[in-house]
Amino acid sequence: MILNPSILALLISSLLIAFMVLYSALYGAQILRRWDITSGSELQLSLERKTYLISTILSYFLGIQLISLFLFIFTVDSLSPLFVGAMCAVGTLTVNGFGYPTLLLKLVNFILAGLWLIINHADNAGYDYPLIRKKYLFLMMLTPLILAESTLELFYFLEMKPDIITSCCGSLFSPASRGIASEIAAAPVIPMKIIFAVTMGLTTLSGTIFILKQRLGALFATLSGSAFIVSLVSLVSFICLYIYEMPSHHCPFCILQREYHYIGYPLYACLLLGSVTGMGVGVLVPFRKIPSLSATLPGFQRRLALTSLISWLIFTILALRPVIFTTFRLE
Repeated sequence: MILNPSILALLISSLLIAFMVLYSALYGAQILRRWDITSGSELQLSLERKTYLISTILSYFLGIQLISLFLFIFTVDSLSPLFVGAMCAVGTLTVNGFGYPTLLLKLVNFILAGLWLIINHADNAGYDYPLIRKKYLFLMMLTPLILAESTLELFYFLEMKPDIITSCCGSLFSPASRGIASEIAAAPVIPMKIIFAVTMGLTTLSGTIFILKQRLGALFATLSGSAFIVSLVSLVSFICLYIYEMPSHHCPFCILQREYHYIGYPLYACLLLGSVTGMGVGVLVPFRKIPSLSATLPGFQRRLALTSLISWLIFTILALRPVIFTTFRLE
């Protein structure tokens, strides 16, 4: 194992998050069995006191879970000089078989944790905790993924040895190689540009309609999720090529480095924020008719939709700026 302050911070925070999520899920099992807001029993009063405290503490821990994704990416990218053949995070992630599964789980858990935080915020706005069973059921589904992520991350760093020879991003994202990454890199540029533009346009239109008329919330959420996938594919397919001004450099990790002004961090932050808040609008749609949420939920959804649209706008500007304002051409 390589000793590094960022690695230690990641492992400690991962273990604490896993413990808190597991404890909250066990408490959630009791909520699912015993919760009765109409009861004035001592057990119900105890559950009401505990749930506010646990939800508050868990919110902070899941907030750290969101930050840990960026700390993980920063850490693996900064460790690349230690491995022969590695030029960026790609090489560091391939030093053993746990790197990419850890990154994938962190990405999935980022989205799910963000959605849980949105549901929890909406639930706390209701005087009778109307979503308490739903949010704890969601948490119980999230718990195995958090535990799996913590385990994979631990093995990833424990099995990381500096004498390993790894590969650079050029081999992984080369159209000539095999795998999903190479297939994305080989995607035709012009069709991907059209798909990207149409997806962003439809997402913006549906989000604007929702803010103005409180309609198409589910469609906006679906398009936000689709925009997340389309944007990732577009980054590899053509956006990164314009940032690097190289026709064969498809790596989505090198944009995190100093040579490119760390542009990858705001790009990915806006991408994730736009996706989570946009999908959060749709997650809350079925609960709009709950009496205790009818006054607060529409305003909260509008704020989520506005945050999502602003995030998508910033992402699109950052992504298309090098495409539009450069002399580099692919065609």
